[in-house]
Amino acid sequence: MADFIDNGTRFRLTDPTLAPAAAGYLWNRRMMIQMTCRGYAVSQYMDPEPRKYAHVPTIAGQTFMQPEHRYFAHHPGRFFYVRDNRSGALFSAPHEPVRARPDSFAFEPGLSDIRCTVEKDGLRVDLCLELPDDDVAEIWTATVTNVGETGRDVSFVPYFPAGYMSWMNMGGHFDPELGAVLCTSVTPYQAVEDYFRNQHLKDITFLAADRRPDHFEVSQQAFEGEGGLADPSALQAGGNLKGGDACYELPAGILQYDLSLPAGGSECIRLLFGPARDTSEVSELTGKYLRGDAEAVRRASRAYIADGLGSFEIESPDGAFDAFVNNWLPRQVYYHGDTNRLTTDPQTRNYLQDALGMVFIRPETTREVILRAASQQFVSGKVPDGILLRADATLKYINQVPHTDHAVWLVIATCAYLDETGDRSILAAPAGWADGAGSDSLYEHVSRALRFLAGEVDERGLPLIAQGDWNDPMNMVGYKGRGVSGWLAEASSYAMSLWADICEAEADHETAGWLKRASDAMVERINAHLWDGNWYARGITDDGAPFGVSSDPEGRIYLNAQSWAMLCGAADADRKARMLRAIDEQLETPWGVAMFAPAYTRMREDVGRLTQKWPGSAENGSVYNHAAAFYAAALYHVDEGDRAFRVLRAMLTEPDADDIAVRGQLPLYIPNYYRGAWHQHPRTAGRSSNLFNTGTASWFYRLVIEQLCGLRGTRDGIVIAPQIPSDWQRCRFRRTFRGATFKVDVERAEGLTDRMIDIDSRPLDGDVLRRVEPGRTYDVKVKIPGQTQQQAQRHGAA
Repeated sequence: MADFIDNGTRFRLTDPTLAPAAAGYLWNRRMMIQMTCRGYAVSQYMDPEPRKYAHVPTIAGQTFMQPEHRYFAHHPGRFFYVRDNRSGALFSAPHEPVRARPDSFAFEPGLSDIRCTVEKDGLRVDLCLELPDDDVAEIWTATVTNVGETGRDVSFVPYFPAGYMSWMNMGGHFDPELGAVLCTSVTPYQAVEDYFRNQHLKDITFLAADRRPDHFEVSQQAFEGEGGLADPSALQAGGNLKGGDACYELPAGILQYDLSLPAGGSECIRLLFGPARDTSEVSELTGKYLRGDAEAVRRASRAYIADGLGSFEIESPDGAFDAFVNNWLPRQVYYHGDTNRLTTDPQTRNYLQDALGMVFIRPETTREVILRAASQQFVSGKVPDGILLRADATLKYINQVPHTDHAVWLVIATCAYLDETGDRSILAAPAGWADGAGSDSLYEHVSRALRFLAGEVDERGLPLIAQGDWNDPMNMVGYKGRGVSGWLAEASSYAMSLWADICEAEADHETAGWLKRASDAMVERINAHLWDGNWYARGITDDGAPFGVSSDPEGRIYLNAQSWAMLCGAADADRKARMLRAIDEQLETPWGVAMFAPAYTRMREDVGRLTQKWPGSAENGSVYNHAAAFYAAALYHVDEGDRAFRVLRAMLTEPDADDIAVRGQLPLYIPNYYRGAWHQHPRTAGRSSNLFNTGTASWFYRLVIEQLCGLRGTRDGIVIAPQIPSDWQRCRFRRTFRGATFKVDVERAEGLTDRMIDIDSRPLDGDVLRRVEPGRTYDVKVKIPGQTQQQAQRHGAA
């Protein structure tokens, strides 16, 4: 069984072998953890940069050879062994590392916790993982129950590996005063100044419990012995943990509890796992979370998650879609927008697009994001590649590589904020400059960003790409200074037209006129230089070669270049029809629309490192959901609502065993991609990356609210124009907007030729309700034409 339960707020998976990587995730303001159904975990926290406390079993950076340490075969997990002390039989929960087939199994991620129940040979283990609302710690509750008819003598052994903590210094011991295993380390460094900078770091990883263990072990090697993790030597032949330490060896938190359970009897143990700077912090955390008010902690955590569940709820014929959109989608949007993906220097495009979704959850956060991004803009108008969230943060990794698209997202985010909130005061809000004195209004910042973008063009007037646009690894198209981005030409035109409307509304007719002329001129250049006969080229390389064209054996057609051509108005009706046909024929897969096809199988030095990635993975021709979301936006923009919904729906795993098995993911989040290269590598096509960091979430949420359900803000009110799928006869939804509540019922009616809207039993003239009153509830009835024969045939064919 695999399905949503508890009114869609929890999911149940009953087979740990169906999709071994299937996972849920939890987070708070300072940490996150992604936990698989089999017990593996990836976790990190801010200290102040992202760090791990349960480390991967590999050396994290360049270092000397380390021949004295064993080579690594493990990944961090949270494992619980159960041994029958009479028979010696062993199993583990959730499933790894013993992999004994359970009699029953349930992995149940919820909105604010992750539960798992494993039953084997008359013993049941119930696990629950929770996080505090603000501290960095995992709170585990483990209950062992004898569900048989005779008494049982068992050993229960939580095993939490700390991994390869440091090549300089790592070890561990049991602290009897704290009743905790302390895995200690020294963060590696070379430069003297780093010694002082590292003084604040939390170099202890601890495992504590609310009761003293009967036995313990700290050396991972001593625990495993020759039996390995699947059959640890320390638990063989009825043996007990020896109480050893770890001396420059891999440490682990390993506790043993010997339990005598009568029929129906159970024992509950609470555990705390996480990082600390010193023993006083361990003592403080254990006092708060192991000996404090557990229910108060749980309420605070639930309240934090509940704050981000959005302002929208839908009831449609598609129950799985409803469960996802009502619960899990706003949760994913909230994670991105409230934590900034747990980094101190988010990419500007990510930062601003994540704020798109937050405008429906906490619009004041979107306002702060826009103004912070503007305050780090250069006087020239250039928008930086990354945004520094702390005074001591630095731009790292990809943010040191010049990209050219960030101005586009500043425009889109600002326009989205204005549409949703009507808060025109943001335009006058002052923001400083990264390289100049004084400040200017946000209005000036955005206008100057577009002027800068308009000036960064080649002799054809097409935007230079530098070392990437939205597509990061497209890094060699323009590294010589001449290559251009066709997508950015379209996105620039689109952004200019959006901002022209804002300028017109502000009575700045001069700027509005310039922007409209510049947008129209860019469209002319797009059609003159990038149209390939049936679709648009993705760009032109440093050496003047168009790519993403029909003559390319690989990377022949790119989705983004077609999507944004529709958004910016470059594609007329004939071009649109040709593009859609080409997309259907070359990019459609059973798991969504591919980013481009065919995937590259060898390096193309005038495109970049994306061509070196495995065909169908990541940016090399995968079903990259962020690009698919742009495509859905374009389809709604040109009134292709049925196509658009199919694109959105394909991003979601179905809550059934067959689809979960193929995708390897539960329907609890949209991943950044599914494997593409359907025709090149059919065996792995459709497999999820299981990475929930993606700008897709905000776009998806926005499209559902503003396009599918059709309630979107304007300067003076709200537009009511739903585009529900043609096979939906009815849907209902609730939406809060500018302090008012809209309860909307959309129903198809045969014989209608146009949409009819009643608000509080009074007909609305047109589709715009002006002067929305805060605090009021609007009862909206929308009748739309019934399904035409042509639509029915098209839907049946799909």
